Amino acid sequence: MATLTRWLLIAFWCCWLPAAETVQHPFQGVTYIERVETAPRALRMHVVKIDLAAPGIAFKLSPPGGKLETVRQTTLEFLLQEHAQIAINAHYFLPWPSSSPEASLVGFAASNGTVYSAFEIPQQSYALTPYAPALNIDAENHASIVHRDPANASGTHVLERVKVWNAVSGSAQIVTDGVKTIPAYAPEGVLQPGGPNAYSNLKSWYAQTNARSAIGISKDGTTLVLFTVDARGGSAGMAVGEVAAVLIQDYGVYQALNLDGGGSTTLAIDGAIVNVSSDNPKGRSVGSSLAVFARR
Repeated sequence: MATLTRWLLIAFWCCWLPAAETVQHPFQGVTYIERVETAPRALRMHVVKIDLAAPGIAFKLSPPGGKLETVRQTTLEFLLQEHAQIAINAHYFLPWPSSSPEASLVGFAASNGTVYSAFEIPQQSYALTPYAPALNIDAENHASIVHRDPANASGTHVLERVKVWNAVSGSAQIVTDGVKTIPAYAPEGVLQPGGPNAYSNLKSWYAQTNARSAIGISKDGTTLVLFTVDARGGSAGMAVGEVAAVLIQDYGVYQALNLDGGGSTTLAIDGAIVNVSSDNPKGRSVGSSLAVFARR
């Protein structure tokens, strides 16, 4: 009987505890979690939880520049340039692939109060949703999801009565009011079938395992969560729905966006990249990154 009880306890803990988590508090108001899993496949996740009310917390998205909308740089380069403590890659961008140092961002973008990229119907429609919502962090660190104001043809105004300050957009909102909201293909959804792998509701782009980046906020709006998972260095990547489930179940995320992933996925902390890039050891030169400033 004692042996049976012992094995039941072992089974209980194995089912409910993550394989391994390393938790650090490198800055005031910042919790950094490195999480390693062995099921459903080998995974290495990086999670940053930011207390938006903590003293010294501030943000900055890559500013506008160049002949298009931004001048590309790696996420680590942006972090070092701004003397920030944390940075994550953000928007999808065009042209891609390209050796040009300049890029146009896909979706709504603002940096320190300057709106420079509009809500849009993107050219690529098998993964990127039309007029994708954005996450805005105002100058007082109030974070919320914002949507295009259909009454304004420019696409640079939001429906909500908030002060747009630093705003990030991705391919889609993947957590809405605490529920997974993975977009579907027409005729049921807004995505268009096709693309290089003939994506459809039977073979969704969102169901492919890859390196992923995501950003979200808690239900009370007091905690911002940054998330990456690798597809290199012993980690096999995740489907977007899996990312959404982890954010909801384990990190209290109530609203979340899927950011540019794959080779763009980069998380830099304290002057170094902490994930394993699918592109190169220094990380891909991307269209935008979100920098976080925090006190030691």
